[in-house]
Amino acid sequence: MQEKDNRKPARKKKIRSYPIIILSVFYCCLLASLLAYVCYYAGNNKQELMNNSYNTRQQILLAQNTRGKILSRDGDVLAYTSLDEYGKEKRVYPYGKEFAHVVGYSTNGKAGIEASENYYLINTSIDLQDKVALDTQGEKYPGDNVYTTLDVNLQEVAFNALSARKGAIVVTNPKTGEILAMVSKPDFDPNTIQQDWASLLADKSTDAKLLNRATQGLYPPGSTFKIATALAYIKEHPDNYSDYKFTCNGKYTYEGETISCYHGENHGYVDFVSSFAKSCNSSFANIGLEVKRKTFQSTLKNLMFGEELPLTMNYNKSSAQLDDETESSDVMQLSIGQGATLVSPMHMNMITCSIANKGILMKPYVVSGVKSETGKEVKSYSSESYKRLMSEKESEILTTMMEAVVQSGTASKLKGLTYTAAGKTGSAEFNDSTSDSHAWFTGFAPVEDPKVCVTIIVEDAGSGGSYAVPIAKRIFDAYFGVE
Repeated sequence: MQEKDNRKPARKKKIRSYPIIILSVFYCCLLASLLAYVCYYAGNNKQELMNNSYNTRQQILLAQNTRGKILSRDGDVLAYTSLDEYGKEKRVYPYGKEFAHVVGYSTNGKAGIEASENYYLINTSIDLQDKVALDTQGEKYPGDNVYTTLDVNLQEVAFNALSARKGAIVVTNPKTGEILAMVSKPDFDPNTIQQDWASLLADKSTDAKLLNRATQGLYPPGSTFKIATALAYIKEHPDNYSDYKFTCNGKYTYEGETISCYHGENHGYVDFVSSFAKSCNSSFANIGLEVKRKTFQSTLKNLMFGEELPLTMNYNKSSAQLDDETESSDVMQLSIGQGATLVSPMHMNMITCSIANKGILMKPYVVSGVKSETGKEVKSYSSESYKRLMSEKESEILTTMMEAVVQSGTASKLKGLTYTAAGKTGSAEFNDSTSDSHAWFTGFAPVEDPKVCVTIIVEDAGSGGSYAVPIAKRIFDAYFGVE
């Protein structure tokens, strides 16, 4: 007889699938997040993606669209595309070198407005019926046109005033941020950029013709930097800054370091305003040492030294080195805009604009809008406040000081005109020899209701009052229609 097996059958082990499910869900969510981010980034950075040299869609668009025009604020054509005798497209710049750096070029890479607005220039927004009509004629679609804030008359005056000198000029509207003119020299002819490309790159001199000195050039600011030093002092002495007194004998020595006034000039007794108006290096070296490091540092930071600037075009950041370890000798150099301090003309123009606009900096812009060839609005830009660089009271004090520079100081060539002006000159030494200096001027007009701001640097020219101020007068005269 067979015995009965009372043993229970073995249970099958259940495979626990929870960790696998959790991991699957996690990776699915991760993938979904990645896809969402890619879509978001592409939607918000379509211009940057389109302008990328690896993006072949540019060539597809250019095969069906003709690159659009770039126009001035008054409708003058600054760049357009035409056909040469062989039927090949060629970019034409009617004003040649005059707008070279700000308008840029679209051959051998891109620069200026040609680069920043490439997305719109190679796209078209004409209506479907217009496309059909062009298709039947076998013609390409016209690209969208870019309208700028640039004033042809002011640009020509600035270009001619700088003449054969190296340097840069920036002209803006302080209340709106509109860039009215931007000149950089040495320059190049964008009409022949392709033929000249090799020689431009091979040039080993200091000309750097492709460099936009207005935004990318970094220079010692010289006495124009006294705007920053004065502002720091005002912040520490808001109610008694006018009590400042100093006696200048042409030089100032502290801890063995000597600062000399320009050409050793003896300014005698000066107060805070006259120190600024006469651009007394000795007095401002003393002022810089009196200002607390923390106050000076925060002032420079708020004036955007070492910070990003609100610009769409290529630029280099300015620098002003100051911390708790900075030697007194370096603080003295900093206070008069020398030593390791560097600034671009565009940055100095922004600081000046904030003074003219009650302490508020409007975001600089050079493109006012985009329209299709048939006039349909595609994109428009308007004035936008960027940040407050100083209080309204501080801007009023600095305006008074800059007006004194014209009335009784180094910019007296702007005195007694049909309009009022305020500004600051600078003679920035850039070599061991004190005879080598860049000529600066930055200012605005009219004082009572600023409408135009001008910043000028003329390389290796000498005194700002002698070389930069007359250029400023020509630009102010042109703006106000003075014959």
